[in-house]
Amino acid sequence: MPKYLWQVTYSTIGAAGLQKEGGSARRDAVTRMVESIGGTVESCHFALGSHDMFVIGTLPDNIAAAALSIRTAAEGAARSESITLLTPEEIDEAVNRPTEYRKPGAE
Repeated sequence: MPKYLWQVTYSTIGAAGLQKEGGSARRDAVTRMVESIGGTVESCHFALGSHDMFVIGTLPDNIAAAALSIRTAAEGAARSESITLLTPEEIDEAVNRPTEYRKPGAE
């Protein structure tokens, strides 16, 4: 299954909910959400900086990732950015896959 990194940024509403529920309750809610669509959560971390939470997990496909992103945004408490993660072996396969390319300005 594809692996993803989700960068989550809370809105004012989401931060208030986090303050009320706490971090472990939020982690559990995120885990339930990901599992409800057939995925798993490997790790969940809160952070200081431009993003409030980072989650690493797997999902069946990009459609499941889109469903989670849309649902999260529709609720208005957080915005998440999904980043597909690749293994070193997948990069090996990618760099060895024949690809036709012409750089701009080349004949």
